[in-house]
Amino acid sequence: MSAVPAIVEQAVQFRKEFQALAAEIGKVIVGHQEIIDGVLTSLFVGGHCLLEGVPGLGKTLLIRTLSEALDLRFSRVQFTPDLMPADIIGTNMVMETPSGERQFRFQPGPIFAHIVLADEINRATPKTQSALLEAMQERGVTVGGRLHRLEEPFLVMATQNPIEMEGTYPLPEAQLDRFLVKLMVNYSTLEELIEILDRTTQNVTPKAERVMNAQHILAWRQLVRQVVAAPHVKDYAARVVLATHPKSPHAAPTTDQYVRFGSSPRGAQAILLVSKVRALLAGRFNVSIEDVRKAAPPCLRHRLILNFEGEAENVTTDKIVTEILEHVPQEKPES
Repeated sequence: MSAVPAIVEQAVQFRKEFQALAAEIGKVIVGHQEIIDGVLTSLFVGGHCLLEGVPGLGKTLLIRTLSEALDLRFSRVQFTPDLMPADIIGTNMVMETPSGERQFRFQPGPIFAHIVLADEINRATPKTQSALLEAMQERGVTVGGRLHRLEEPFLVMATQNPIEMEGTYPLPEAQLDRFLVKLMVNYSTLEELIEILDRTTQNVTPKAERVMNAQHILAWRQLVRQVVAAPHVKDYAARVVLATHPKSPHAAPTTDQYVRFGSSPRGAQAILLVSKVRALLAGRFNVSIEDVRKAAPPCLRHRLILNFEGEAENVTTDKIVTEILEHVPQEKPES
């Protein structure tokens, strides 16, 4: 009987610390509350995050501010066409010992940090982009036949510019699937823009204070995974993902018309984990259908590959996900 109040108390504390961390970021970042919540959700789930938006909207500043509010190691990699894999993961270098002998010693790259900002990731070549794949999936990198483990918590936050396509390389589908969520950063409102001017054109520069360390984050990740998802909720999440597969029994009409490939099982995993964080923030220790519906767009928008007709008609994956959510019944259909 005593375990239940303890879990409830942990859930309340998680919500307080989540809000405290969001408030520190809010000292620097004006608005974009949904984006801040999405980035923090990725942090507490343990998944990587892709932010897309035109230049100047604060994507890089948001991630840097997050690192300032956390007692974690942070590194930034500016992706360019001439960047090489060794510039990210590191390389073996010949070092001379005090006795005069020469030996190979591994020199870690910027990937060896808790939070890695991959800025404008679509500007690097596919060869360099793929250097992140092992780190993102296995939490380690292999150099010279030796595996080097990355320290947890490990998180890749990547940004990309959707309007400048010249000199860019779209991320391969296998890498996109490694990102837990894809967040769309939009323009600020009039009130937010005025607030940005007030904060950035005066003598006082706002700064986030550190409020959390690695041990706290790892503990909250354990709590998130303890949140209960009832069988009917899991069934609904699975049917939503299967509805992204063209020609499947669960496919929505929009899927058959515009989608070439649907989401992998990682999409279902992402939806359920994000839903668990949403449940905790709502003061519940169980996932609801509405949590799944809110989690689906950021978890699926980058996992749908459009066919020729979809690209020709400029259909967005967000529109397809919205129509899938309208198509899939919340109650399990009777067989």
